[in-house]
Amino acid sequence: MNNLVEVNNIVKHFPVTGGLFNNFKAVVQALSGVSFNIKRGETLGLVGESGCGKSTLGRIIANLMKPTSGNVIYEGKDIINLKPKEFKLFRKNIQVIFQDPYASLNPRMTVGQIIGEGLTIYKIAKGEDNRKKVLEILDVVGLTKNSISLYPHEFSGGQRQRIGIARALSLRPKLIIADEPVSALDVSIQAQILNLLNKLQGKFSFTYLFIAHDLRVVEYISDRVIVMYLGKIMEISDSKSLYKTPYHPYTEALISSIPDLSTKRKEKRIILKDDIPSPINPPSGCRFHTRCIYTKEKCKRDEPGLIQKDGRFCACHFPLSR
Repeated sequence: MNNLVEVNNIVKHFPVTGGLFNNFKAVVQALSGVSFNIKRGETLGLVGESGCGKSTLGRIIANLMKPTSGNVIYEGKDIINLKPKEFKLFRKNIQVIFQDPYASLNPRMTVGQIIGEGLTIYKIAKGEDNRKKVLEILDVVGLTKNSISLYPHEFSGGQRQRIGIARALSLRPKLIIADEPVSALDVSIQAQILNLLNKLQGKFSFTYLFIAHDLRVVEYISDRVIVMYLGKIMEISDSKSLYKTPYHPYTEALISSIPDLSTKRKEKRIILKDDIPSPINPPSGCRFHTRCIYTKEKCKRDEPGLIQKDGRFCACHFPLSR
């Protein structure tokens, strides 16, 4: 399975300004040297607490935001500085499903217009052919034919997210970036949407970058998982191994927090001490050392790189072992 996307040393800083003349004050270090790849046909989960930089990373990969430095290689081509014609072709192949299924849909457009817009822009279908293709897509995502003439406010949250999925699906992209696609939905509806995403991947062979903070959801849908903390990658692993034997203390703490009524996970809940440090002034050494229960002097002094272990990657001086 070859790589569809390669993310190389992505750095993203946001300036903080203020005062009467809006003067520069500091820099928010949203991403600090993030590198990984997305394999063709897989579902790669990207997980971490709010503020870790995962949504920013997703937007950079979708070319909705420029990095401060680093590059993103899509099918062998650097996408960061594409020319207008190249960008249009690129946009067709990478689509985004956004977190809020209402805010991401134009309230003044019908469902038919929302889904068919891309088909028109890329001259794939127009007129009656456009309408026919929209109806086919509606059927695939589980919406009725009469939905085509309705507006977003006439649907429930789960149905609106299906519309968002249909819009992303319409251009048959190679990569779909799903940014917290079920976090705003009820648990029962979450399961329906996740099953739909799995079904669509089996039917159309998409590649997914699935961004979420809910580890249960990520465990269910992902082939591999990346764990992020404060703008850096802590661990990369196949999903099964990660949840069974996490190597990084942060991953261990996250997994211990998953509610579970069964007896499969008997570990005690690990309560992380203190709050997440500010990305304006992140800790020296390992960024997690201020909250880690295993911290040693080396952790405070030296920043660990991603070290390969048993085919997995972990940024820890003293990775856990079972």
